[in-house]
Amino acid sequence: MRELTKGANVALADLSDDAGSVIASLSWSSTTGDGDADVSVLLLDGGGKVRSDSDFFYYNNPAAADGSVQLLGKTPTDGGSEDRIGLDLTAVPPDVERLVVTASRYGGSRFGELDDLRMTVADRTGEVLLGFSIADAGVESAFIFGELYRRGAEWKYRAVGQGYETGLAGLATDFGIDVDDEGENDGEDGAAAGEAADRAAASPGAQDEPPPGEAGPPSPGAPEPAPVPRQPVREAGSPVSGNAGTEPAAAPPRRARGPRTAKKKVTLPAVVKKSLAENDAWKAARLFPAPTLKSDREREVRATSVLLSVMAQVPEFGRRLTAAFGAPAGRMETFTEVSLPHGDTPKRPDGVIRVERAGKLWTALVETKTNGNVLRSEQVQNYMDIAARRGYEAVITLSNDVALEGSPLVDVKTDGRRKHKVALRHLSWAEVAHQAHMLIRHEGVGNAAHAWLLQELLHYLQHENSGCHGFQNMGPSWVPVRNGIDTETLCQGDARAVEVVESWERLIRQVCLRLGGELGRKTLPVQRAQRGTTPQSRRAALADRLCEEGRLTAELRVEDSPGVITIVADLRTGKLRTSVEIPAPEGAYPLTSAKRLMRQLADAPADLHVETLLDGRSGPRGTLERLRPEPGDMLPGDGSRITGFRLSLFKGMGVSRGNAESGFIRSVDDAVDRFHAHVIAHLPQADRRAARRSQEPAREGEQGAVQETGPAASTTPDARVPA
Repeated sequence: MRELTKGANVALADLSDDAGSVIASLSWSSTTGDGDADVSVLLLDGGGKVRSDSDFFYYNNPAAADGSVQLLGKTPTDGGSEDRIGLDLTAVPPDVERLVVTASRYGGSRFGELDDLRMTVADRTGEVLLGFSIADAGVESAFIFGELYRRGAEWKYRAVGQGYETGLAGLATDFGIDVDDEGENDGEDGAAAGEAADRAAASPGAQDEPPPGEAGPPSPGAPEPAPVPRQPVREAGSPVSGNAGTEPAAAPPRRARGPRTAKKKVTLPAVVKKSLAENDAWKAARLFPAPTLKSDREREVRATSVLLSVMAQVPEFGRRLTAAFGAPAGRMETFTEVSLPHGDTPKRPDGVIRVERAGKLWTALVETKTNGNVLRSEQVQNYMDIAARRGYEAVITLSNDVALEGSPLVDVKTDGRRKHKVALRHLSWAEVAHQAHMLIRHEGVGNAAHAWLLQELLHYLQHENSGCHGFQNMGPSWVPVRNGIDTETLCQGDARAVEVVESWERLIRQVCLRLGGELGRKTLPVQRAQRGTTPQSRRAALADRLCEEGRLTAELRVEDSPGVITIVADLRTGKLRTSVEIPAPEGAYPLTSAKRLMRQLADAPADLHVETLLDGRSGPRGTLERLRPEPGDMLPGDGSRITGFRLSLFKGMGVSRGNAESGFIRSVDDAVDRFHAHVIAHLPQADRRAARRSQEPAREGEQGAVQETGPAASTTPDARVPA
């Protein structure tokens, strides 16, 4: 991997023989785990401007029709998150000279509050070609991380690292984006965007300036000119230079609303239509029947065929599942039960995916497991070897298990002597259901037939006989660890405790996928860890805490919720606690804050525990049933300042390790659902949405507001087999 410094550039062809399609990744972290930002991509012509507003790709316009740009979504990392962007450089229109990769924060947040700002570029197999880290971020709320630009017939990358204090609105306006006026003048960023537009209109010759670092082709042998940084848009309220006494110019006419970038799509209503059946015992006819499935082999064959056929027929769905694996946007065909030669005995992978675009072919083998069946290393190794010899780009494993960073589901060997490389990727059935739910309930698909197909797929996956119910077993170490905690014989360093921590992390990721799909909002686990901590060391530390305290703890963040939801499973008491901490309103009287909270929780369960938070300590506490008549009981007797309130619900914890009615996994699901529906849903949403609208282009209503909810697809750490 080539490490670049600010302003440096490199030709992609010098780093890889296959750099026509790359994946750009932007990542950051924070010690609290709550830092976030949105990525965007701009396509610029030779004048350094977008050709139209449709050349701006962000959460509400995530993909180009020609497949040149695809926002792949956000995946959680230790202490932060990573956003990935698929860039097919062979599909970029010839009049586009540069692809600018940016990120922006919202709600008054700045990049100086984040750590480890970094951009990497990998080829389509996932091998990282180059990296660039930004170490001087401060008050900027938008950053240009880097750009890919043409130099003759080849593409090069430049590490830019330039920040904007005026947010995404200022950055977008600077590149010629027509930012909507609605709501923009209500905040500082909106005023800055308006001033930027006025300044651009007052300087007709500004658009004729050459783009940074592209003053023309260099003379033979001459060094490439250094980029000239574009001046960031000045902040609102800064003085405007001008001649004293000059009559102010007439206010420019209000600009027409910029074009919306989200296309009209079809979603299904959440409420099911009244059935025409004579009685409730009648079952609706289904496209993919599941009741007759008896064996695991039948389930695997049926599940593979159902999924691959829907992927091929619903382009949005197929693209959503394969884009994170490096597949281009193109015509997709899928096959099942194929036979491929391998030594003396042909091998039969469960499926094959082939995507064609512009005469190029992307291919992947698929290996499927259902119920509790685990992937076998020997079987996956055979498919990796076949893929390497036959030129396949990837092997995709599909099961109920959830892949974790630093903990591969299967071990495979690589042959470094082979040049062609194969990526090993993993997809869980929970992620498949999540993506289908997001498309038909929240984001929409191209037509009603596609929505119906996805609904039939969901019905099949949720059927008790399908075997595709997601992560549903805490593993063989669950019972010994619980017994060891009960008898106080579990010691730190026990490998079984680490296995339980890994199963707990898989469960929390699945809870995020399910809840996010139901709400249509980004729902991600929050992982708090110090910088430089590896996933293995972080899990080992959590396992030691489990041995010492007997508790499993996790946090998850739902977009626009007032706080982080904390889940604590106390294995000693057999209790599950779900809680959230909300800040007290600034400037309000303590009794006023307490009464306001009681009004907000008017429909919350009576057994909800409310705890007053003071400066660095806990204050009075009680159940909602006791505090409703006397909100003043929440106030501290010594007059200490109230900083917030902690709201908690408790319930019994399942005993068995599985997903049965009495199982631990089912009890965690029920606890999170009850807490969100009866507590979080009644609290006022965070003010982030209004802040984002004041500094970013307007969204196409609430339906398309969230591009991704959780990871688009989990991937095992790349295991690449050169061919």
